[in-house]
Amino acid sequence: MNVFDQEEKFMEQNKMDHIELGKQLDFFMKHPDVGQGLVLWKPHGAMFRYLLEKFSKEAHVLNGYQWVSTPHIGKANLWETSGHLEFYKDSMYSPMDIDGEPYYLKPMSCPFHVMVYQDGIKSYRDLPIRLAEIAPVYRYELSGTLHGLTRVRGFTQDDAHIIATPEQMGDEIQKALDFSLYILRKFELKQFKAYIATRNDEKYIGDPDEWINAEKLLTMAVENAGLDYEIDAGGGAFYGPKIDLKLMDNQGREWQCSTIQFDFNIPQRFSMSYIGQDGLKHTPMMVHRALFGSVERFTAMLMEHFNGQFPVWLAPVQARILLISEEQLDYGEFILNTLKKKGHRVELDSSNETLGMKVRNTQIARIPLMLIIGEKEKQDGLVTVRYLRQKKQQTMKLDDFLQLLVMEEAKGKAEVIF
Repeated sequence: MNVFDQEEKFMEQNKMDHIELGKQLDFFMKHPDVGQGLVLWKPHGAMFRYLLEKFSKEAHVLNGYQWVSTPHIGKANLWETSGHLEFYKDSMYSPMDIDGEPYYLKPMSCPFHVMVYQDGIKSYRDLPIRLAEIAPVYRYELSGTLHGLTRVRGFTQDDAHIIATPEQMGDEIQKALDFSLYILRKFELKQFKAYIATRNDEKYIGDPDEWINAEKLLTMAVENAGLDYEIDAGGGAFYGPKIDLKLMDNQGREWQCSTIQFDFNIPQRFSMSYIGQDGLKHTPMMVHRALFGSVERFTAMLMEHFNGQFPVWLAPVQARILLISEEQLDYGEFILNTLKKKGHRVELDSSNETLGMKVRNTQIARIPLMLIIGEKEKQDGLVTVRYLRQKKQQTMKLDDFLQLLVMEEAKGKAEVIF
């Protein structure tokens, strides 16, 4: 077995969890001086986050969402109105005193998005309005439940709120579910399970009949999408039932990622309104939804699903240049600068290690492409490309390699879904 195949066989046979992979890929770290459940993202992990968030933003804009940005904290009265202090306080951080008034770190963004909606009179012609945000949120999770990236106290949601008329709700829930399924399949995540989470009779707000009607709409959307599903009895949020799409990690544990939550309560509590076709004020309905769920948890699921071997368009480092000897250093630096100026994510290994060790280190780092440069490549203006995932090797002109990168990156372009 040659040096190229040994490490690849090892990786195939040894599926790691995301904490082990995080160390190998140098993605993230934690530190006791920062605090439990709070993640520090290192350059490779931060680049991975950037790529996820960039894709998410492009996909949302293409599919009719408007981007907003809101604060990390808000006054206590905001959370009292929303119902969070009554029903969700145990999962919120303790208040902080600012100018003699209590403020809370936000556990979710919905009240802020409501404020954005409330700025100006809305007509039925304006609806649906879809507001989206990549939003850091903070929730006090019990220390014994914290785990890697999958359960943390500070995380980032690809959060969105859809405000619609009652007549539009069925269509909007279906679109949100289709969008969620598109996201999962775009990232090659095809093994997931759907749940419909229903009312918790001891912890809910609103009219029970409205809950029943909402649960029917969610069930219809899941069935229209052709998904098998289970009922998560009592698993709904305090403000409405929801669809959860759960992924399984390498240990066989399920984690909620995409979620679509019906809400007919918060619009009433904040006196949200729109002018209907009859010229009168009406109360809209709302859908809360996240497609990744949280960037942290979604990253963990992707790390384990790909075993760290990401497609070229998603890899934080797309290629590493490996020199056979120092004689090719000037050509290697030329290739590095050429590729970087075109916006590609490339590294150069100019160490004194043997080629075999350079190959092994690159494979351990799960970098999808290796550019092997010897004297022949230098003299002829070529690169020899080794593919990690496809296990093939070919020699080509540098311009052809640039075209290959462009084609690979095109696979990560967002699309119009509805």
